[in-house]
Amino acid sequence: MRFDVLTLFPEMFTGPLGASIIGKARERGLLSVEIWNIRDYALDKHRTVDDTPYGGGAGMVLRPDVLVRAIEAVRGDSDAPVVYLTPQGRLFSQEIAAELAQLPRLILVAGHYEEIDERVRQHWVDWELSIGDYVLTGGELPAMVVIDAVARLLPGVLGTESSLQDESFQDGLLDYPQYTRPASFRNLQVPEVLLSGHHEQIRRFRLKESLRRTLLRRPDLLQTRALSAEESKILTELIEEHSCEGRVNGSGPYQDD
Repeated sequence: MRFDVLTLFPEMFTGPLGASIIGKARERGLLSVEIWNIRDYALDKHRTVDDTPYGGGAGMVLRPDVLVRAIEAVRGDSDAPVVYLTPQGRLFSQEIAAELAQLPRLILVAGHYEEIDERVRQHWVDWELSIGDYVLTGGELPAMVVIDAVARLLPGVLGTESSLQDESFQDGLLDYPQYTRPASFRNLQVPEVLLSGHHEQIRRFRLKESLRRTLLRRPDLLQTRALSAEESKILTELIEEHSCEGRVNGSGPYQDD
């Protein structure tokens, strides 16, 4: 898969996308990331990319002529979707990441200043994505988030399919707690069931803990999930347990035992 990123600050991508799993995947040719400087498509000697908003107001707006010139040059004759990273976009999720991972190419526009010209959004942008209900200084970090979340779903990037199957959100639930050696650390013990070697008991323990975390931390995920008969039974047990403890209230901070 190929990612093209249009940005005013290409240097921001050098470290994050060249290290760890994403960096190794790029080296192995499992994905490619091309970074394009929007300023290169400005025609005046000062390489001006922004201007004051019509009608007045604070901040500057990214010029449509410069940005469209960049989009068209990078997109060429392809039908690759152009995605604008903005707090006003659709909230990015694991489901969307999985959809994007099916595409051969994605063009990401990292905006800056107050906004981009509305005409670009209406006629040259296919989708708008937000990584959360907060405002950042630009679209570079959101672009990196999208690339990382999508890239790790590509075949071969993580190395093993089980890494994807057992993680948070992949099946609509939060991940179960993980433990490793030593089995006893400062009088804190690993749950006995995980040391038992009994695969069915371990599977049910992990499912229950996954449901417990989802119930306590993200109960909204359970509202849209089709539960199996086993999951429904376990969830009923958990609700009874935590109702007695006064911990299932749907609001406020949470803390696992």
